[in-house]
Amino acid sequence: MSHHQEDVSVISRIKNKEKDALYLLYDKYSGALFGIILRICRNQALAEDLLQETFIKIWENIQGYDSDKGRFYTWAYRIAKNTTLNALRKSDMLIQTEDLGVLKDKSTTTTEVDLNSLNGAIKKLEPHHQEALSLVYFRGYTHREANEEMGVPLGTFKSYIRQALQLLRESYKSDFLLIWWLFEIVV
Repeated sequence: MSHHQEDVSVISRIKNKEKDALYLLYDKYSGALFGIILRICRNQALAEDLLQETFIKIWENIQGYDSDKGRFYTWAYRIAKNTTLNALRKSDMLIQTEDLGVLKDKSTTTTEVDLNSLNGAIKKLEPHHQEALSLVYFRGYTHREANEEMGVPLGTFKSYIRQALQLLRESYKSDFLLIWWLFEIVV
């Protein structure tokens, strides 16, 4: 049974209001979602609260998830990201427009990522590097799911990611810390 099929059977139980099924999804995805939340808000205590809020929203809105339209993780990722951005907007700590748009932090100077330049740098990578980055960073796959999708061993897949980030670092010396923050992901 694939990850997606496993999720669909667990989600049907959550739709029937079986709380123990929610804990199964929590065990499977809380680490990855926590990593995303923490990278956006950069505050561990707040990230822990927002992770709980994310799972409450998943529980309350699970009827709106349609497995035919995409993977659960992609749907949950959007909820986690929006929950975090909304909380930050309310507290006025950070305003973020789009995933890789302008990051503004009131306490520091404004940093802008030149998206066209970044996309150009990605397009110069080897096709397998582009695909590896795309699966993980733009389509929400975990490393384990992405290596299966590409049909390569997990170690090989991780080396593709490392090599791709290394090449991006060379193209983006000055902005690399920001690029790394945007692109890093929890396995």
